[in-house]
Amino acid sequence: MTDSLHVDSLLQRRLDRRDLLTGGLALLGLAAARPTSGGSLFQPSAFPLGVASGDPTPDGVVLWTRLALDPLNGGGMPPEDVEVVWEVARDEGMADVVRRGTSVAREVLGHSVHVEVDGLEPGRWYWYRFRAGADESAVGRTRTLPAPGAPVDRLRFAFASCQHYEQGYYTAYRHMAEDDLDLVFHLGDYIYEYEGRDGRVRRHTGDEIELVDDYRNRYALYRSDPDLQAAHAAFPWVVTWDDHEVDNNYANLVSEEEGLPAELFRRRRAAAYQAYYEHMPLRRSSLPNGPDLQLYRAFAWGDLASFHVLDTRQYRTDQPCGDGRGVCDGVYDPAATPLGETQERWLMDGLDGSTARWSVIPQQIMMARVDYTPGDDESYALDMWGGYEVARRRLMEFLATRRPANPVVLTGDIHSNWVNDLKVDYRDPAGPVVGTELVVTSISSGGDGVDTRDTTAALLAENPQVRFFNAQRGYARCDVTPERCRADYQVVEYVTRPGSPISTRASFLVEDGRPGAQRL
Repeated sequence: MTDSLHVDSLLQRRLDRRDLLTGGLALLGLAAARPTSGGSLFQPSAFPLGVASGDPTPDGVVLWTRLALDPLNGGGMPPEDVEVVWEVARDEGMADVVRRGTSVAREVLGHSVHVEVDGLEPGRWYWYRFRAGADESAVGRTRTLPAPGAPVDRLRFAFASCQHYEQGYYTAYRHMAEDDLDLVFHLGDYIYEYEGRDGRVRRHTGDEIELVDDYRNRYALYRSDPDLQAAHAAFPWVVTWDDHEVDNNYANLVSEEEGLPAELFRRRRAAAYQAYYEHMPLRRSSLPNGPDLQLYRAFAWGDLASFHVLDTRQYRTDQPCGDGRGVCDGVYDPAATPLGETQERWLMDGLDGSTARWSVIPQQIMMARVDYTPGDDESYALDMWGGYEVARRRLMEFLATRRPANPVVLTGDIHSNWVNDLKVDYRDPAGPVVGTELVVTSISSGGDGVDTRDTTAALLAENPQVRFFNAQRGYARCDVTPERCRADYQVVEYVTRPGSPISTRASFLVEDGRPGAQRL
């Protein structure tokens, strides 16, 4: 580590060298630029990727940033560790600083910074920033959890997923940043691993990513978006992943590429997991160990809500009979699991021991079993819980018998909005509803999307457990009190150009003690 390393001096030397090499032209968009919706926010600064916070506790939170002088080309930092100063204040102007310290942006972790602040007051807002040399980051806002078991009368959170950079702008995040929220959950597909393609709204840099530097550059590209930066800076985030943070539809050490040796995929997964940690506000408990990273974890919002965040990729058995839709004997394999035995037991034990009014489960893949074929024939999405029927029923039977308070599942992945009743046996129309699933659409994946209000009759008729379906883009917002959980589906009109307005497409209410959602 070089204690006296000054990032501003390094930047000046780097820019001087570029001037010599390019005749004074700024490379890679690093010249100063005003941020515009959907554009890049690369300036001659050590903090072009913004700031973020996450994984809050009653007395602290994780603060994140990453130093980068050439973000899309490995970061452009010297091969040395760099000291970074951080501050936490009670006010946005950073006048009333309550915590201050130094952290180290380590070369081995891509010069990312993860500060685990403690000693804060429970249930209140704070502001934070970083300094490296003469460079200063933007100011972010965060908050701590309420004290354990403390009576709480309200929680407002949003959840989102699937933000393919090439397929649309992140306008929904700009609206989210202006919303009145306490917390944000991201349910996966933060990046996409595919090679860049011409003719799209924006373009990935490079080929399909496989090495750690490739993943770092891809995260830097996504993190350059000012709307995404604004949403990160506005609230603490709790994140989990799905498949595209590594490889489409991968399962444990099974790649999408048929026949790829597990050892080769293990190396790719290790690279992807390292870059994921480097770019997320995660604690040291999630520091990757080669191809393994502890991501499932629990939070509690006082006595109001418990959250059990799941990982349905790292430990799952391979999808049965392909990744599409269908049905086969493998769907009913008792050994098949999306969670793995250890995580499944952890979830059930946590739900069993919770005393909170609401039991919220943020996770990735749709949990309700949806039949996509009209009539007597059946067809299920095999990459979702519907492809793991024994494990799905086991969890539903747990909800039915152990009755944790007000189960609400938050789901992403599928690029569309759904509201589903959760049941043990969907073939039994009289069977009880044991929970509610709220599925959120994509931020941008799939392009503009479509309002499907006139084209869903067959789907709804075949699946009476489905209360709502919509294929526009946006995010979902929940307003939780001891008496009810209200879900508002916020949709934008388009993502293929910036600046879309946002509106509430539908709202649903789940009442305390009454499983299932009612449309408002």
